[in-house]
Amino acid sequence: MSPERRAALVRARAHGLGFEGVGICDLSPTPHAAALTHWIEQGMAGTMRYMARQAARRLEPATIVPGVTRAVVVAKNYYQPDSPPRNGAGRVAKYARGRDYHQSLRVPLDALAAYLRTLGDKETIARAYVDAGPVPERELAQRAGLGWIGKNTMLISPAGGSYFFLAAVLTSLDLAVDPPFEADRCGSCRRCLDACPTVAFPTARVLDSRRCISYLTIEHQGVVEPSLWPAVAPWVFGCDICQAVCPWNEKFARQADDPMPDRHPELEWLDLADLLAMSDDEFTHRYGWTPLERPGADGMRRNARIASSSITDQAS
Repeated sequence: MSPERRAALVRARAHGLGFEGVGICDLSPTPHAAALTHWIEQGMAGTMRYMARQAARRLEPATIVPGVTRAVVVAKNYYQPDSPPRNGAGRVAKYARGRDYHQSLRVPLDALAAYLRTLGDKETIARAYVDAGPVPERELAQRAGLGWIGKNTMLISPAGGSYFFLAAVLTSLDLAVDPPFEADRCGSCRRCLDACPTVAFPTARVLDSRRCISYLTIEHQGVVEPSLWPAVAPWVFGCDICQAVCPWNEKFARQADDPMPDRHPELEWLDLADLLAMSDDEFTHRYGWTPLERPGADGMRRNARIASSSITDQAS
């Protein structure tokens, strides 16, 4: 079987498993070594120390799994329209309003990896990654032709915007690769940069995590600088602002119409008083199956305090 035929079969299988986007690329070194090194040296990774530990493998993705030569990159739409704000409630980013996507995507992605192994010999490697380890998903997705990396550092698809999960299967299977997406379709637009309330973009395509609402409410460990509190509210987990203002999302984002992400609309707005009073056990019972488990009960109570403080300040 030719590499082209195998690649066609893989794409068809990925679509059959519910992934809207699929592309294949090689695992040659990334050309952004200097930029990543500078970003880490400037401290823009904040408390995400794993970024420095993983840097060498991010820059040389073929070293992530010895013997792999290709990445099959898939995209899964999660877009849902927003409901109106609720008094006394904190907002959750769109991607987190349901079951943890690591769990939701694992079954179909493992099925795709298993299918790849049937197309090769018994030594064929096919390992699935859902936003885990040192896999540079956005870099590989651009290389696989799925879109370009926008000024807000998100991968943007010309067909559907940027509201989608990315995952990858790294494999040793000989597959024909797709042409990379080389055009920059952001043009002179800077809506995402100007809309960020915490001014987290020192320049286009550079995100200072230390000022990013998503980082501050999810990954950051410890106290959030009080001067940022008014800008962080009403978000209690993640942030969609730089995506919401993007013209590509305004024009082309379409509501996800399948159950794979296991969405729960009640997770969009969370009662702040309820979060503040919730015990660790109750938090795990109610939210342990969602991405909110990442910051945990302590982190979510911290985020609720920030949002509550802002609401109090506005009312006084």
